[in-house]
Amino acid sequence: MHRTILIIDDEKDIRTALTGILEDEGYQVLNAESGAEGIECARQELPDLILLDIWMPGMDGLQTLEILKKQLPQVTVIMISGHGTIETAVRSTKLGAFDFIEKPLSLDKVLISVANALQMQELIVQNTELKRSFSAESELIGTSPGISAVREQVRIAAATSASVLIYGEKGSGRELIACSIHCQSPRRERPFIAVHCSAIPEELIESELFGHEKGAFIGAVSHKKGRFDQADGGTLLLDDIGELPLSTQLKILRFIQEGSFERVGGIRRLTADIRIIAATTKSLEQNVATGTFSAALLYQLNTMPFRAIPLRERLDDIEPLVQYFVARFFKREGGGAKIFLPDALAKLQHYSWPGNLRELKNVVERVLIVAHGPVISAEDISSLSDEPEMSSAVPEATLSRSALRDARENFEREFIIQKLEENDWNVSRTAELIELERSNLHRKIKNYGIDVRR
Repeated sequence: MHRTILIIDDEKDIRTALTGILEDEGYQVLNAESGAEGIECARQELPDLILLDIWMPGMDGLQTLEILKKQLPQVTVIMISGHGTIETAVRSTKLGAFDFIEKPLSLDKVLISVANALQMQELIVQNTELKRSFSAESELIGTSPGISAVREQVRIAAATSASVLIYGEKGSGRELIACSIHCQSPRRERPFIAVHCSAIPEELIESELFGHEKGAFIGAVSHKKGRFDQADGGTLLLDDIGELPLSTQLKILRFIQEGSFERVGGIRRLTADIRIIAATTKSLEQNVATGTFSAALLYQLNTMPFRAIPLRERLDDIEPLVQYFVARFFKREGGGAKIFLPDALAKLQHYSWPGNLRELKNVVERVLIVAHGPVISAEDISSLSDEPEMSSAVPEATLSRSALRDARENFEREFIIQKLEENDWNVSRTAELIELERSNLHRKIKNYGIDVRR
């Protein structure tokens, strides 16, 4: 598809020259010799980009730009002028111009500016689509009384900046609830950062959360910002918060109370505007009783408590959830969609789902991959009866230990790669900086399949 560029300039020679070079680059070019004509052309043709001269008789370029931005706020405009001043350039920018090019025109500069403007347009569209997808994936699917109550609770919580604590089993949608709160809140345009506390080694957790200064510890070869920096203005989800050491809990408590924190090895307190959402599978009240969780932090977090409803308590939502997972699968993978017959849905509704939403999603996707034909029957579901998810419930403790081990290994692999990159893939220097025997580092590099021949 050809991108359309509108040139608005009273000088015919300029229009002719620009038209020639832009058409040579594959653009479709429109021309207007006055501001009024350009505005009408833009309204009729909706060009991807406008090149607009400032000094024109009658309605000048700045007046034209102001009208264009009021009538077509999404249009991208590059200003061109033979008598440019800093004041004119500043005013153009304030009115919404993307760039300002002075005459006599450098054709190379024009092409670069045009390419940059169109690329910026694509990025804006992609960002809008990502936000739309992110918001859609935060939707709480279902009509059961339990999920309807949670949805109403989310609506109430989203209007505030109060801390939230979400209780729930593994896979029951704790992060989904947090994401939904964020997407309905005034912070929706700012970052949503999720930290899975149980996946980060205890000795690294404070550096990951708060960042560190250069030289804060052996291996801290540069300054690093943490998740609190990244979440500024938005929402920070601390999943599995019950796994954090007490010292870290107290630093989070102080942040909630004062809105400031220190990086590891730093002495300066930094401020951030962050909404804290915590999630846990544990009874934090029991942790308080055993001395492994701060009572004061629990009181701060528990301002608005949520409970993620396990799937076995909302089996009526199986059908809309299956439809949702099917639609997502075929949107991602392509191909023709498949339909789950009533007997297949009934089969799914007569299972206890110890893995909750995560397990249902995995089962649905496996059935879609394995089953032949456009319809899924109960026989297609039973064909997976020997799978762990469908045959028997694996004890949650076993699942948690396995997931924790995998997460720790993934984190360690990424940590080693990061440190190797920082040290130009020098294994000996990296081993020294992270205080690990060289032979042990070589073994981990081999086990994780890390290629150091760079």
